[in-house]
Amino acid sequence: MQALVKYEKGPAKMEIRDVPEPSAGPGQVKIKVEHAGVCGSDLHIYHYDIDIPINPPVITGHEFAGTVVEVGEGVRSCAVGDKVTSETAYSFCGKCRHCKSGYYNLCNERRTLGYWYNGAFTRCTVVPGDRVHRLPAEVDLKAGAMLEPLACVTHAAIDLTAIHRGDWVLVTGPGAIGLLALQVARAQGARVIISGTSIDRKRLELAGELGAERTVEVESEDLLERVRALTAGEGVDVVLECAGHHSAVDAGLQAVRKGGRFTQIGLFGRPVTIDFERVCFKELAVTGSLGSKRSSWEAAIHLIADGQVQTHPLISHELPITEWKSAFDLLENKSGLKLMLYPTE
Repeated sequence: MQALVKYEKGPAKMEIRDVPEPSAGPGQVKIKVEHAGVCGSDLHIYHYDIDIPINPPVITGHEFAGTVVEVGEGVRSCAVGDKVTSETAYSFCGKCRHCKSGYYNLCNERRTLGYWYNGAFTRCTVVPGDRVHRLPAEVDLKAGAMLEPLACVTHAAIDLTAIHRGDWVLVTGPGAIGLLALQVARAQGARVIISGTSIDRKRLELAGELGAERTVEVESEDLLERVRALTAGEGVDVVLECAGHHSAVDAGLQAVRKGGRFTQIGLFGRPVTIDFERVCFKELAVTGSLGSKRSSWEAAIHLIADGQVQTHPLISHELPITEWKSAFDLLENKSGLKLMLYPTE
């Protein structure tokens, strides 16, 4: 079967290869992939600038949904024919303080689907049965392929950030993650401002359609003035930084009120310089967010099934896996929003 393989460490070194089709061993589930999303971290794997262990040669791709075609001995989580998706934390130690408290996303021994274990940019993939989530009838396979990024957002915005009804929330960066964060914050009862640049104009228009109270194009409007006007001069209660750019971090630290909350979701791919003293002067609660855990997947499934989060409007392109480089280029150039790849066999 054809697969998109990171075949060696270092920048680029990724190509379509013919690989053997896997079988499900004990405790495993074999899934026929229907849709697989391209994540910003896939670009980081391509450029080899992400601080998550990668084990080439490995089939990439970790956002996906499909149909169960084989279950191994002992699997009870699903059956052949079920429509499912899978968590990305393929393995973890189960013994450390993080695993024991349910935060296995922080385990030092966590190894990830599409990084360390063969992932979803192919026809079939095999995952542990314990990581599989069956899709409710209300959640189709395209929406199912969006559950992984949504689970990352619910982990950041629900598990790690206290968002209260009536809060003003600033989301920086209207990419797929930012637009999901917008919807999750609104589901918590917040009023949302979302900011981007001129290249994000269409994305900001979509943000308005998805319920943002205000959209701000930072090159033509003063974000801080808009925030002050909307919040009686205080600043926003919460910042969800989804752009992964130092200028967005700086803007967020200026826009958040004293005693507010700042959560970093976007990845930079390199060290950045920021004025961290603002955290002291404003007594901010600052946290980072990494991946997801079971409760965030359950929240994500509920939000889509309940209609509180829409994912289909975020899907801008659907391409065969053989056109992966076009998809990567579209995402890197911000010419697409959520890019989906599908098997050609």
